[in-house]
Amino acid sequence: MNTPAKPAPVTLEQQRAQFAWDCAKEGTAVAGDEYCNLAKAAPALIMSNGLMQTLAFYQDKGKPHHLTLAGQLRRWIMKREGGNGQDPGFQLVMNGLLRAQPDQYRRATDEALLILRWIRQFAAAL
Repeated sequence: MNTPAKPAPVTLEQQRAQFAWDCAKEGTAVAGDEYCNLAKAAPALIMSNGLMQTLAFYQDKGKPHHLTLAGQLRRWIMKREGGNGQDPGFQLVMNGLLRAQPDQYRRATDEALLILRWIRQFAAAL
C-alpha cells in the first residue's frame, strides 16, 4: 500500500519568498517601475530613518506605489507577529509599533528588511 507523500515543510524563507512574489506582482501591476524603484530604495530609507518614519513618509506621499509597498510591509509585519496577514491599517500598526518593546520593534524592522530583500529582487525581475 502506498502512503501519500508528505508535503515538504515550508520554511520561513519559503514563506517570505511566496509573500514577496505576490507583493512584487501586485506592486508592479499597480505602479510598474515606480514600485520597483521604491522597493529598491526602501531598505536604505528604513536603515537611515527608521521603520515608523518610513511608513509615515509613505503614508504621507499617498501615491499608489507608496501606499502599496507600505501596506505590504504592514501585512508582513502583522503576519510575523501572529496576525492573519491582513493589513490592519496605518493607525493600528503605528500605535502597535509605538507601544512595542525595543526587541519587538527591532524584530519588526528586521522582518521589513528581510521581506524587502525578496520584494526588490522579484520586482526587478518582473
